[in-house]
This record gives sequence, C-alpha cells and structure tokens, in this order.
Amino acid sequence: MEKNYHLPLYATKSAKARIPFQLFALSLFVGVCFIFVYRVSNIPSEEEAGRWAWIGLFLSELWFCLYWFITVIVRWNPIYRCTFKDRLSLRYEEALPGIDIFVCTADPMIEPPAMVINTVLSVMAYDYPPQKLNVYLSDDGGSDLTFYAMVEASSFSKIWLPFCKKFKVEPRSPEAYFRTAVEPLEDHVMAKEWSSIMKSYEGMKKRIETTTKLGQISEEIRKQHKGFREWNLVASRRDHQTILQILIDGKDPKAVDIEGQPLPTLVYLAREKTPQYHHNFKAGAMNALIRVSSRISNSPIILNLDCDMYSNNSESVRDAVCFYMDEEKGHEVGFVQFPQSFENITKNDVYGSSLNAIMGVEIPGFDGNGGPLFIGTGCFHRRNALCGQKYSDQECKANSKGWNDIKIEESASVLEDTSKVLANCTYEEKYTQWGNEVGLKYGCPVEDVLSGLAVHCRGWRSIYFNPERKGFIGLPPSTLLQSLVQHKRWSEGNFQIFASKYCPFVYGYKKIPLKLQLSYCIYMLWAPNCFATLYYVAVPSLCLLRGISLFPKISSAWVLPFAFVIIFHRAYSLGEFLWFGGTVQGWWNDQRMWLFRRISSYIFGFLDYILKLVGFSKSAFVVTEKVADDDVSERYEQELMEFGASSPMFTIIATIALVNAFCLVGGMKKAVIRMDVQSLVSEQFTLQILLCALLVLINLPVYQGLFLRKDKGRMPTSVTQRSVMFALLACALAMY
Repeated sequence: MEKNYHLPLYATKSAKARIPFQLFALSLFVGVCFIFVYRVSNIPSEEEAGRWAWIGLFLSELWFCLYWFITVIVRWNPIYRCTFKDRLSLRYEEALPGIDIFVCTADPMIEPPAMVINTVLSVMAYDYPPQKLNVYLSDDGGSDLTFYAMVEASSFSKIWLPFCKKFKVEPRSPEAYFRTAVEPLEDHVMAKEWSSIMKSYEGMKKRIETTTKLGQISEEIRKQHKGFREWNLVASRRDHQTILQILIDGKDPKAVDIEGQPLPTLVYLAREKTPQYHHNFKAGAMNALIRVSSRISNSPIILNLDCDMYSNNSESVRDAVCFYMDEEKGHEVGFVQFPQSFENITKNDVYGSSLNAIMGVEIPGFDGNGGPLFIGTGCFHRRNALCGQKYSDQECKANSKGWNDIKIEESASVLEDTSKVLANCTYEEKYTQWGNEVGLKYGCPVEDVLSGLAVHCRGWRSIYFNPERKGFIGLPPSTLLQSLVQHKRWSEGNFQIFASKYCPFVYGYKKIPLKLQLSYCIYMLWAPNCFATLYYVAVPSLCLLRGISLFPKISSAWVLPFAFVIIFHRAYSLGEFLWFGGTVQGWWNDQRMWLFRRISSYIFGFLDYILKLVGFSKSAFVVTEKVADDDVSERYEQELMEFGASSPMFTIIATIALVNAFCLVGGMKKAVIRMDVQSLVSEQFTLQILLCALLVLINLPVYQGLFLRKDKGRMPTSVTQRSVMFALLACALAMY
C-alpha cells in the first residue's frame, strides 16, 4: 500500500513515428527551398507580361510556407496521456473533490429542451459520489419551456441514475442509450427494468416535445413547481429578472432516488437580462454561473459543456480528477481539456466536421508544447485558475490537499434568495474585474481560446486527454452554411486575439514557451490564410486564359520540387486522415471544405474584424442550430451539399468555381484553335492546366448545385446569376 501511494495517477507518452514525421518535414522543407530558388531566379522582367502575377504567387507561397512551418512546430512532438483510476479510488475515494458542472443553452427553438436535459441527465449519472456533483443549467433564453424540461428531468433522475449505476449503462444520456442499446432479453431482471425505464423516458420526452411545440406551459403544469411563478414577471427573453431555482438540493436528506441513494444538486439559472446592459453572450453566462455556484456549492473543479455535448463516458470525471490529484504535478494543472467528438457524421463526412486530425494530432501537439488551448466545451477547470489566481508553486502545493475544506450549510430557499444578486446585470459594474482578470474574458467571439490563453499566462499548465471511449459527444453542423458561419466566427475571433494586446507574442512574452506562442497562431492566422488561398485558386487560372505561364515547363528539372512537395504533402495528409478512421472520399470532402472555408468563412471573418475595428459592426454570437428539417436531414444523410440559403459566402464559392471552369475551357479552346495542343500541354502550361482541372474537379458539387439539382438544396437562382456575372466579368478583365 505504501509503495503504491507514490505511483503517479497518470502517465505521459510521446507519439509513435515521430522520427518519420520529422524526416518528412525536413525533406519537404528542402523541396520548398528549391521552389523559392526557382521563383527568385525566374522573376519575369518588367517588360514581360505576368511579372506582378508571378510576384503575387511567390508571396502566396511564402505565406503557405510560413503557415506550414507553424503546423510543423505544433506536430513536432505530440504527447498522449493515460490515467490510473484504480489508484485514484484506492487513495482518495473518501476525499474526492466536488465538481460543479455547467451546461449552457440559449434558445429552446434552436436547442430543444429535450436535447438539453439529455446532456444534464448524462452528467448527473457520472460514476462519482452524487453528493459531490452539482449540475447547473444556464438558460440564456430565459424560457419556461426549458425550465419545465428541467423539472421533468429532476423527477426522471430518481429512476434513471440507479438504473445506470446498477447495470453500468453507457452512454448515460437516455436518448443516446435507448437509440443504440438492444433490449437485454436474456437478463429478465434487467429487461423488465429496461422496458419500464424506456417507457418512462419516452413519456417524459413526449410531454416535453408536445409542450415545446405548443410554445406555452399549461396551468396544470405550472402548479407542479413554485418556480413557474417567476415567469409571471418576465417581460421577454431579453428583459427579465434573475430566475434561480434549486430543483434538487443534494444536501437535503430527502433528496434521494428510488433506492434511497443521494442525488446530485440540480440548479436552474436564467441570469437577469435588460436592454440597457450588454450580456456578453456565453462568457457572461459562464461568469454568472461561476459566481452563483460559488455561493451554492463552491466546488474546486468546474466542468463546462455545451447543451448538445452529452457525456459518453461515465468515468470521464475520474479521469480528469486523476490529473488534479496527482501528488507530483497535479498542483500545476489549470484545466483538463477533452476532445470534441460528434455523432451523426456521415460516412464520408461531407462537411469535414469530424476534426479527427485536429483532435488526434494538433491538440496533442499543443500539449507537447506547453498545454492545449481551451476549446469551449468538455473542459474541467480549476476554479481558482479560472477566477484569476496566478500559479505559485509553493502556494499551490500547500493548497493541493485541501479540496474539501469549504462546506455550505444554508437551506435551498436561503441560497436561492442570496445568490440571485450574483447573476444581476449590475453586479459586474461594482466588481469590474469580471470579464477581464476574473472569469472568462469578454469582447471576443472565441472567449474560450482567449480565456485559456490567460490561464496559461498566469503560469498554469493545461492537459489534453483523449480516452479510448470518447468523453463527450455532440452534434455537428448539418448544412454547409452552418459550417461556414461557425468557422467564420472562429476565424474572426482568433484573428482578433492575434491583432490585439492579447497576441501570444505580446501577452505571452516570457510567460509561456515560444513554441506554445507559435502553436496558438495555427488558429489565430486562419483569417489571413484567405488571401493567399484566394490568389492561388484564381490568378493562375486567369493567367492560363490569357496565356501567361506561372510554373516551370514540364520538361524542366524545376518541375520536380513542385511535384515532390504537392504529391508528398497531400499523400501524407491522406495517410493521416485514413489513420484516424476516415475514408478516401472523406479526405476529398475534407479538402473541399478546407478550400471553401478559406475562400469564404475566413474572408468574411477578416472583413468582420475590420468592420468592428472601425465601428461599422457590432459583436454577435450565432448559436448553431441543433435540429434540422426532415428534407435537410435526408439530403445530409445522402451526402448532398446543402446550398439552399442565399449567402454571399456561396456567391464567392460559386464565382471561383465558375472562373476555373471558364478558364479551363477557354485555355483548352485556345490550344485547339492554335493547333498546338501538344506544346501547350507538354510545356509551360501543364501545371496550370492541372491546377485548374483539379479545382474544377473539387467543385463538382457546386456545379451540380448551380445547374443540375432541382431539390430545395440547390443553389438559389440569385446566387447563380450573381456568380455567373462576376465570373464572366473576371474572365473579361483577365483577357483585356
């Protein structure tokens, strides 16, 4: 026993095959250097056509090289973690820290209450002492529909939690479990309970969905709980008082399930909203939860989740606690980040939503460089680190043993009354450090990344943990526009950080390692990527139409570094994608989405940042829809791209696709007219033709949406007309 006590609670392992990757990166760098030598030594003279197009292409390639260099730094030394939960239980089962779990929702129409409570129930059922779990729902929609769903969930939890623990159910979201589980006919005891629980769940789900569809709570339901009286004073979802209800008080001896075991604390919060005060979106909701929870439970560890991100692994909480309670390094940990994983991904991932390479390689690379960034959900925080405390080795070591010192004994009614003021609009006026030095930071569309960077700069370490059984599973965007808008917000917010005083090279100077500063730039430079990419997918094709060569002849030795870099780099990308469970078609779809995001999402993200900088635009937070119409869902399952909405992003995508189609046809037509096909194809224009043809090939779904499809997911007529006009204009100007 004494010997085991000194064994670590987690282990760190370096990635396999690091040396082959490092050799690959070095060989690719040599190839890139040869390309630069070719560009510099063959710049057209001032009298030659295409001089500025050549220089622009060279600058684009310099940018690509710089960005690739950053990705190499991130991927150079990824590390992976494993935990020893048996050692945790052996040493600390009676001294486990309390966990406050925050679930955030904003709109019952976009984020259905039935989905929200599945996330709530999944974390209530963690394999953890229930008296040490406290679950808070922040409802920024201030909806009595969501509150009603929570009341239903509080009752259902009394039968769901003992069922989960008795039969070791996974996952512990009722919807996810009953959707995937097979009725256990061989075990008669379990089969009887299984049938009864499923019937109860379906009944609850039907009541919630019926009430949500009606859009109002009946008088009969209102009589079930005193909390419904709060809505008598609500003017609108944007103008209401703080609504705080402790639905289950975990300290109450009567708060037990059907087997007499204690239940976790369950709290509903709709913070005060008034038109006179900016509510700061999700960051404001999280900060209100931090303050309210400090009065009700004040657990030292906080888990935050999006409302669609249910727990898929009941032991995730113990995994996280292993990092915090490790005797040697636990006191250094500021937050533990789990990966984002998704269900309902189509076989070939039509919108590139799986993020497998990012979660499997890039974030472990962050961990190897100093710690992963905070990605907004599935993250276990040390409360003190999130609230602005700086890391001090001596002080944090001394405090690392005192997880359970704070106990709050007031009754639920007293706590409700005294905690409401903490969620009022005026509270942060008195305590102005909130949103700045305390809690999540305000004023940025990606408050999670900025807040995580601040934690790093206070001296804390972060940990990335990717267990074999995924910790959390959410819903991906189910339309192209949802995916593009989501990436627009991410690219805008990340670039805003880079261009502000919080730039990692400034804010993190001498606070975090240089390699971690560079690692943050892999996402903060998403937005500027649009310019080099847009140039590369448009200018060579337009120059082909005009007869200007921008690449070496196919018979020249200079073509070898281009061929080596392109083929070798893309082959590695394909191998990596397949390694993480993807398909060849899925990789091709991912390349298409990579292109679409760079020429649409990132452009508008950059433009939005500039407009906000000069005062022509205001910050807004767009909630991604978690439900889709039946016909949209059907097309998604068939892997048909959804172009049904009229969006300027689609206009850019369609215009670029048409420009490349027109240029390819025009270039080949010139060759036929001149009867010089062989020299055109075999000499100076080969690479340009191949690039143009590749872009046409990758844009096939766009052409289908423009001209061939008849369903509601086709490209709107207005977008088609504009894109044809812009493409013809671009080609005409190129020929002028």
